[in-house]
Amino acid sequence: MTKIIFMGTPEFSATVLKGLLANNYEVIAAVTQPDKPVGRKKELVATPVKKVALENNIPVYQPEKLSGSEEIAKLINLSADLLITAAYGQFLPVSLLESVTSAINVHGSLLPKYRGGAPIQRAIMNGDQQTGITIMYMVKAMDAGDMIAKTSVDILPTDTGDSMFEKLAVFGRDLLLETLPSIINQTNNREAQDESQATISPNIAKEEEQLDINDSAINLVNKIRALNSNPGAWMNISGNHTKIWLAQVVEDSSNEPAGVVIERTKKKLVIKAGENAISLQQLQPAGKKTMDINSFLNGVGRDIKVGQNIVE
Repeated sequence: MTKIIFMGTPEFSATVLKGLLANNYEVIAAVTQPDKPVGRKKELVATPVKKVALENNIPVYQPEKLSGSEEIAKLINLSADLLITAAYGQFLPVSLLESVTSAINVHGSLLPKYRGGAPIQRAIMNGDQQTGITIMYMVKAMDAGDMIAKTSVDILPTDTGDSMFEKLAVFGRDLLLETLPSIINQTNNREAQDESQATISPNIAKEEEQLDINDSAINLVNKIRALNSNPGAWMNISGNHTKIWLAQVVEDSSNEPAGVVIERTKKKLVIKAGENAISLQQLQPAGKKTMDINSFLNGVGRDIKVGQNIVE
């Protein structure tokens, strides 16, 4: 039986791992990122992949940095046949890639577009209407290996980063299971990527989380969708750090400056953007729980009035 080392971290990865186990593939090790402190108490929480692995008695490896770690030698000595990664979050040393017959990746884009660590969020941020999954061979260069299979997935106007991760995880699981037999038998197709079409999707930088009200409304809403729920987009509203979870574009041709309230009712707050305006629907002021706009306007935002510039 083919011995597999699986490498991944978030729920996206856990869905793929569950698919392998449900189809009786032999996963001999799981490699995932270290446990992270979560919440106000900073309690360490296991990654979704670690939880699945432990539930199935699979040994877990969690090096802070894989390259140069003690775990590399241990993983190589397992003499695995196949290495499968899905949103692991680190570069893999060449020595590990060369220790297996095949090393493949389940990537959340239609390569060569959106190579890198945030392909799903970047596709939504850019207003794309379609993305997908690519099963590919791993090489030393980032997401540049030959492609084995692809499947396209629509991005709906209501989709967020979370919903797209969930959808693509299922498509990634199913496409991997469909192609694995031919990969193991080495009878699969492989197609080189067109380097002239390659684009990069780096991880979301901390400074990108802040919304610039001078940007267009569509760009603001797309960023809000893309970063919902991790890490979340925010702006300062009336001096208060506020995460924005849901918003809509409102057509507006007024000459008001960006940041000015152009409509305010008991259940509606519309703010002028660099182009058009945004209607806030769900938000979370610092130190508060997530709330709908009605609750916000009845509480923290009760003094907001039309004509005020409330975004810093």
